[in-house]
Amino acid sequence: MRFSVFLNARTTAADQDRQLILDLIDHSEKAEALGFDALFLPDHHFTGYMPVASDPMMFAAYLAAKLKRMHFGFSVTSVPLHHPVRFVERINILDQLTDGKLLVGIGSGTTPEEMIGFGVNYKEASAVSDANLAIAEQLWAKTAESAPVQIDNGPFQGEVLQRIAPAPYSADHARLMPVAMKEASMRRAAENGWPAFIPAFTPPRIGGTEPLTHVTKYFTAYRDALLAAGHADDVVADALDWTTHTYQCVHIAETDEQAREELEVILTAYQEAVDREKYYADKAERDAANRKTDETPLALTEDWIGTWCLYGSPETVIEHLKPYRELGIGNILCGTTTGPLTQQRLDWGNRTLELLSEKVMPALNGVPA
Repeated sequence: MRFSVFLNARTTAADQDRQLILDLIDHSEKAEALGFDALFLPDHHFTGYMPVASDPMMFAAYLAAKLKRMHFGFSVTSVPLHHPVRFVERINILDQLTDGKLLVGIGSGTTPEEMIGFGVNYKEASAVSDANLAIAEQLWAKTAESAPVQIDNGPFQGEVLQRIAPAPYSADHARLMPVAMKEASMRRAAENGWPAFIPAFTPPRIGGTEPLTHVTKYFTAYRDALLAAGHADDVVADALDWTTHTYQCVHIAETDEQAREELEVILTAYQEAVDREKYYADKAERDAANRKTDETPLALTEDWIGTWCLYGSPETVIEHLKPYRELGIGNILCGTTTGPLTQQRLDWGNRTLELLSEKVMPALNGVPA
């Protein structure tokens, strides 16, 4: 079972941005030294949410030069916000710089504020995303001699006459990672032999206290479609090896009681940050074209904690993860710096990395602690 770190820390003011960037570099170096497999970055804009998320590919390129063993992933790239030519070019450069150790999560986005900032109507985002991905596949396949690729997709227009440079390092192109929730997205992952993100909830309820039930449903459908697609054994093994279940907040302490008490401190600060950002989110949803139809529970409710948090003593966390290992989940993605990144929050995040590395990872991978 792989373990990866999700760099999802926030700031609450502009004068905190630089320190957060420096702290996340240190946290990433610590993760590599402790044996984690990958770093994943979000793709978000404007909200005060995770300053490095404004350009996760640039931040990944910087880290890739320092952390040679690490894989790099995006959880997830908001495809409607990317011109397909720039999307393909930047992925190819990262694919080359990482020797193919790249996992590009893809989705249609979740935030109206981001859509209107890039000139995309939120309610058209899914269609724009699908069309952008279709154009991207044409660009990846294009040679210098083949017919031009026409781009006519909402705000994205153009005509590509030449091949895309650089060429990808990986065969065809870097692995994409859809979210295996919608039938079409699940099948896109399975039929291409790509890994997938496995959700722990079923909309419109974005939460709940039975995450394993949802994970089992989505993972089983994805695995069955992957096996039925006729891929070579090594393709299936690689896809399952990186198929990912995500916890927005992972927090480990010596005892369950200490972990729960500290988790509530973390989530209180997280919810306060979300509440501050809601003013702008509400402004973005002022017209019907950009209004969301679902709502995420408050972070301090058991519905949110049950779906998005993994916490407790190392022994409790090991027992929690055993059914996921038995199910076949390949990669556990751990948000270890969730919320505003104060010094206390960073210290707790670093402690969680250490306890995961020293106690949880060996126990789940058959290595004596």
